[in-house]
Amino acid sequence: MSKKLTKVLALALAAAMTLSACGSTQAPAETPAAPSTPEATTPATPAPSTPAAPEAEPITDLVIGRLATREIETFNILYSTTFSDFENLTNMIDSLVEVDTKGNVVPAIAESWETNDNGLTWTFHLREGVKWVDMNGNIKGDVTSHDWAVALEWVMNYHKNKTAHTSQPSDMIAGAADYLAYTKELSEADAWALDASEGSKFMEMVGIECPDELTLVYHCPTEKPYFPSFPAWAGLYPMPQGMVDELGVEGVMAMDNTNYWYNGCYTMTTFVHGNEKVFTKNPHYWDTEATLFDTVTVKMLDSNEVAYQLYENGEIDMCSLTESTLNTIYNNKDHKFYNYLVEQPATSYAYQFHINFYKNNEDGTEDVNYNKAIANTAFRQSIYYGLDLTTYLQRTNSIHPLSCENDAYTMKGLIYTTDGTDYTQLVRDELGLPAYNGETPVRLNADKAAALKAQAIEELTAIGVTFPVEFDYYISGSNQTALDTANVLAQAFKDCLGDDYIKLNICTYVSSFSQEVRNPRLFSISINGWGADYADPVNYLGQEILSESANYKTYNNMLTLEKNDYNADLFTAYETFTAMVEAADAIVDDHDARLQAFAEAEAYMIENVLTMPAYYGVSWGLTRVNYYSRMNAIFGCQNDKMKNWETNVNGYTTEEMAAAAAANA
Repeated sequence: MSKKLTKVLALALAAAMTLSACGSTQAPAETPAAPSTPEATTPATPAPSTPAAPEAEPITDLVIGRLATREIETFNILYSTTFSDFENLTNMIDSLVEVDTKGNVVPAIAESWETNDNGLTWTFHLREGVKWVDMNGNIKGDVTSHDWAVALEWVMNYHKNKTAHTSQPSDMIAGAADYLAYTKELSEADAWALDASEGSKFMEMVGIECPDELTLVYHCPTEKPYFPSFPAWAGLYPMPQGMVDELGVEGVMAMDNTNYWYNGCYTMTTFVHGNEKVFTKNPHYWDTEATLFDTVTVKMLDSNEVAYQLYENGEIDMCSLTESTLNTIYNNKDHKFYNYLVEQPATSYAYQFHINFYKNNEDGTEDVNYNKAIANTAFRQSIYYGLDLTTYLQRTNSIHPLSCENDAYTMKGLIYTTDGTDYTQLVRDELGLPAYNGETPVRLNADKAAALKAQAIEELTAIGVTFPVEFDYYISGSNQTALDTANVLAQAFKDCLGDDYIKLNICTYVSSFSQEVRNPRLFSISINGWGADYADPVNYLGQEILSESANYKTYNNMLTLEKNDYNADLFTAYETFTAMVEAADAIVDDHDARLQAFAEAEAYMIENVLTMPAYYGVSWGLTRVNYYSRMNAIFGCQNDKMKNWETNVNGYTTEEMAAAAAANA
């Protein structure tokens, strides 16, 4: 993300705020431009992407490969919470805004937006002539402001959307939580009969207005200066009432590409489950200046090894490389792809070790020995300062493993201060971390880890804990890559901490981590990634606080755990962290002060190892697509929208991609 452009964003937010007086799974594997008035925002046109070399011949019909495990599960973007759905659906449906290659929020179906009360109310102005079409490009109707009201009613209707995507609107839109509670008390039939028509219970209770077909107004419960980034999130996409009327509620729940209504870049004209999809350019797409492919064919593949073979044969246009394939090419300067190896941009997810503080044994009894140990601050800190993940990171990036180094909880590039400082640097400053050196993980401190280990052994032995403390780490039983990676992680625990102190057990589940492992509380640690829904740190840190709305409450299990003598300090740490997050979120009149308060809360969470940063996803690949011509969506769900992508039928060299990265920095 460009610091220059995000600095403009930060200044815009600060200007709006000062007017108020009170103001994704297991591992390796923003906002308006400068306002024309202090409170009115009319975004600028997206900056052009890095141009490809003049001699490059673009691709008109793109072919890409995806692992079979990434099959689409639902065609309802309002219900989905998975990357494997979003990479398809965001090509088929557009929202109010989108994100450019610099990470800035820019117009999509909304031409402009403004707030006149410091972010308490936001008004979006839609462009005329946007159409809903069917699979074959036949017009089904006009896109209007009411489509967003229909969608929000669907999301917040307990019996329609099964509580998917309810936590964010509950916090961001006035009355949304009340409507969810209201519908929960109804029968399914009565709830299904509700809609967002004028005079409906929904329009009466929820802070959304449609003054006319091209004007949409959201009322927030408190000032939300970052609200313009929110519509890039899947749960705030539109749904046409005409489609609901045509299909019925059950039909919408079960819809597929053949009866879906589209307003995005492409329609899905072919869908063979587990085999192939074909996206075809939407003939009525609103953005007539966009560069789109005539077709995009998606082939579902068994492995990245197969993807490499197809790329080598010219059958697909991009692929990620396995560790072995990467090393084979990298260690042979005569290899035909040696000069075409490109390091991919970091994914938009920050990955962390999530800790279960209330673990059970397989027989359902409490794992008391583990629970006592993990509640001890010195024990957790000895892991934080002592565990070297370099060999683990090599599983993702064997050439530059420390490109994956992550020392914060929030994803880098999410948001910047008014002087252009990345928010995560504020966190690093609070933690007292030195600059990245590319040679050793900067948070490691062997002497401190040894002292904390000795302290933990003394304190835990006194309350009956026996060593080694056993950690259960679960992977899919059918995934050899996951097993190989888990073995590397287990060896890192042994080498760095000693298997007389902690023993990492590799355990397996059959088909569902949530059902077989998370819900019965069998795991000790789980590595998960989180991608922001909107451009503010509260969307990250709010997932970890002591709250029913926190997404990771079912991982840490702190709301289930009872306070006692051995975990009192753990509860105090969580309570302090929660209060710090809530206090930071209350700052709405000073952008930099808000970010600094969140950074202090985040550093406190990391210092107390309530969770532990793990890595960023930075891998290597071969590509005929310029990575840096793609949307750089650190929040929302739009990274894989195949719009304005630059391509070269000959593929991009290492040098060309490095130049593209530098130009986009």
